[in-house]
Amino acid sequence: MWIRYLREFVEQEIAQKKEIGCDVTEIESRFSQTRKENRSDLERILAELEKIAPKPDFPYSEPSRLQEIIARRPRRLQRIETTLSESELLDRIHGGWLGRCAGCLLGKPVEGRSRQQIEEWLRMADAYPLKHFFPPMSELREDAPQWLKNWLSSGRTRGLLLGQIDHMPRDDDIDYTIIGLHILENYGPDFSTMNVGEALLRLLPYWQVYGAEQAAYRNLVNGIYPPESATYMNPYREFIGAQIRADVWGYVTPGLPDLASELAYRDARLSHIRNGIYGEMLVSCMISAAFTTSDIEEVINVGVSAIPRETRLAEAVKDVMAWRKRYSDWGDAWVKVMEKYGHYNRTHVINNLSLVLLGLLYGEGVYEKSITVSVMGGLDTDCNGATVGSILGVLLGAEALPDKWVEPLNDLTESFVTGYNNSHISDLAKRTYEVAKKVAI
Repeated sequence: MWIRYLREFVEQEIAQKKEIGCDVTEIESRFSQTRKENRSDLERILAELEKIAPKPDFPYSEPSRLQEIIARRPRRLQRIETTLSESELLDRIHGGWLGRCAGCLLGKPVEGRSRQQIEEWLRMADAYPLKHFFPPMSELREDAPQWLKNWLSSGRTRGLLLGQIDHMPRDDDIDYTIIGLHILENYGPDFSTMNVGEALLRLLPYWQVYGAEQAAYRNLVNGIYPPESATYMNPYREFIGAQIRADVWGYVTPGLPDLASELAYRDARLSHIRNGIYGEMLVSCMISAAFTTSDIEEVINVGVSAIPRETRLAEAVKDVMAWRKRYSDWGDAWVKVMEKYGHYNRTHVINNLSLVLLGLLYGEGVYEKSITVSVMGGLDTDCNGATVGSILGVLLGAEALPDKWVEPLNDLTESFVTGYNNSHISDLAKRTYEVAKKVAI
C-alpha cells in the first residue's frame, strides 16, 4: 500500500512543482521510465523534487509566513461595524451552520462528478436546472449512461437524495467545523497551530481525514510538527482541505475580518502552504463580512483583501468577478474558469474557489440559486455547496432560509468527531454564539 501512496506522492508533487514555476522536465521523464514498484527510486525522486525552486520568471509572490502575507495585501483589513442585536447574531450564526449543512448535503451525492455528468442525471430526471436535493431514480431508462447506473447502484447516494433525507449525514466538511468549535472552546482564540494538530489526533480517526490533512496527521504521529507538518510528504498542500475548515473562524468574528484571517491562518498552517492557506483566510473573511453587508461583491472584496495581491488565487478572484460582468449565464463563465484553471486537480483550492465565487455572484444573494449554481459546476461539489451555503446562511440568517432546504435536516448532524455524533445543529450554533460574544469583546 505504501508503494501506491509513494507513486501518487511523486505524481502530485510533479504537478505541484509545475504549478509554482519549477522546471521538472528531466525528473518527469525519469519518473516515466523508472520502476514504479521500487521504493528507493520513488523516495529518491521525491527528495530531488523537494530541492527544486521556482524559476526566476515565476510571476507570482506567494509567501506562507503570516507577516509576509499581511505585508503583501492590497489593503488593510479593518473592523466593520455591525448593528446586530444578540438575537440577530445568534440567528446569523445558526444560519451559517444550517446553510453549510444543507449546501454540503446538496453536493454530496455528486462529489467528484463532472458538470456534464451532473446535467445528464438532472435532465434524465426532468430536474434541470437543479432546484432541490438530487432526485432518486428508482427506474432508469435504458439509455441512461453507464456511469449513472453504476453510481446509483453503488450505495454511495443512499440517504442523500430527495425524499430520503432525515438528518445531515457525516461529512468531513462538517466534522472540521465542529473541531474548530472544539478548539475555540477548549484552547480559546489564542490557540496555536499545534493545538489544532492535537485536536485532530484526539478527535478524528486517521482514515476519516484526507489529502493534506491525512499527510499532516501522519507527520504529527511521526514527530514532524508545524510548519514542517504541512510540507513533508504532502503534495496536497495547496488543495481545498484548509478552505473547508474556514467557517467557524468567520462565525466567531462578525465584522472582524483581520482576526478571522489570523485564526484561519493558524489553522491552515498545520497542513497547507501558499494558496492552500489563502483559501481558508479568504473564506473566513468573507463570512466575517457577511454579518455586516448584503452586498456579495463587497463580501468577496473583503475576503480577497486578506491575501497577497500577486498570487494565483487573487488572480482567480479577479478573473471570476470580471467574467461575471461579461457573461449573463453562469455556464459561460464556468467555461472560462475551466479554460484557465481546469488543469488543476479536482480538489485544488484555486479551481474550487472559482466555482464558489460563481455560486455567490450568479446566485445574487438568493440561497437556493447560490448553492445550486456552485454544485452544478462539478469538482468538489459538497465542499463548494457547503462554503456557499455557509456564507449565504450568515448573510440571510436561519429564519430566512427556505424550509425546503433546512427542514429535512431535522436539526441533527452525524459526525465522526469524538463526542459530537448526533449533535443538534441549533446547539452547535448556540455554542458558537457564546464563543463569538467573548471573541468580539
